[in-house]
Amino acid sequence: MLAFGYAFLYLPIALVIVYSFNESRLVTVWAGFSTKWWSALFANEAMLGAAWLSLRIALVSATVAAVIGLAAGYALARVPRFFGRTLFGSLVIAPMVMPEVVMGISMLLLFVGSDRLMGWPIRGFLTIAIAHITFSIAFVAVVVQARLADFDRSLEEAAMDLGATPWTTFRTITLPLIAPAVGSGWLLAFTLSLDDLILTQFVAGAQSETLPMRVYSSVRLGVDPQINALATIIMVVAACALIFSGWLTRRKA
Repeated sequence: MLAFGYAFLYLPIALVIVYSFNESRLVTVWAGFSTKWWSALFANEAMLGAAWLSLRIALVSATVAAVIGLAAGYALARVPRFFGRTLFGSLVIAPMVMPEVVMGISMLLLFVGSDRLMGWPIRGFLTIAIAHITFSIAFVAVVVQARLADFDRSLEEAAMDLGATPWTTFRTITLPLIAPAVGSGWLLAFTLSLDDLILTQFVAGAQSETLPMRVYSSVRLGVDPQINALATIIMVVAACALIFSGWLTRRKA
């Protein structure tokens, strides 16, 4: 049953990689080996532009979400009591369980209202990044909070006993030890941003088409073999990121 489950999950992915080298335009009919769809992909300026936009948004949103999520997770794990803690914890976790349609509509109304009142922000790169940061913070905060839950506090206490300030202790002891968790949260936020479609459709402008939006619009007219080549590139990048993350975690350990 386990082998069947993995085959059901990964065999279609393997077929996508194989058929990216297919000669035929039909994605289900093998007509011989060819790399013409790869050449067509790299000559497709619209697809490459959408991929570059998605990559920039994912880098910005993941980095900002990692910083804010680190602060939120640290506060939830290390400050047991403060005014509004229950409300704060609920607000941090809310984006994980809230439907993206609801978030998309609310953010669309917010950005449209702000644009009418202040003329800012114009829907595009900035609004998409803000939306992605909003829901990515929750995932980073949860990962950091879980890591700090079983953290050995005696290491921090020993550093402060030797004269280190709280900031020095955090920078030299705590942060290096939870860096794998922060990195995992960053990778998770990066992946979620790169893959998001529903929320992005609500907050994107007319001139800001991300890669998922471009792929979705292309698939509605029929599956183009260029999509197979693009999916292969994304899977290779994701696999390399996972391998690097695992190596970094083992090295830290």
